[in-house]
Amino acid sequence: MLKKVRIDKWLWSIRIFKTRTMATAAVRNGRVKIGEKTVKASYMVQRDEIINVNRNGFNLVFKVVDLIQKRVGASIAQECYIDLTPPEELTKYDAWFVGKRGVESREKGTGRPTKKERREIDGFKGTRLYDFDMDDDDDD
Repeated sequence: MLKKVRIDKWLWSIRIFKTRTMATAAVRNGRVKIGEKTVKASYMVQRDEIINVNRNGFNLVFKVVDLIQKRVGASIAQECYIDLTPPEELTKYDAWFVGKRGVESREKGTGRPTKKERREIDGFKGTRLYDFDMDDDDDD
């Protein structure tokens, strides 16, 4: 039974990061903390420690339940930690997606839009491909 494991190995083995290199980089860049203290990749994590991970804009919080060194299946990995991340943290970007449209569609059999139709669509949506100013050459 293990008493301590490197933090980067543990984060990789419980599938928080896809590769150990990504886990090591996250620790090295200060995105992993034990309490309020930033740790190094060689930090030896123990049971019952609280780990804060800043990943993709989310502040995830985990409590270490069991220590493993090798990557295991997802069901086994979930038994090695308790996810203490508040639900508000996991849903903080949901408001950004509210009201966003899905994939656009055209009626079957109409084919691709013509050049004129494309310009009308872009004008309606306000997404012109060439909306930059050509008169920015003040180097004369």
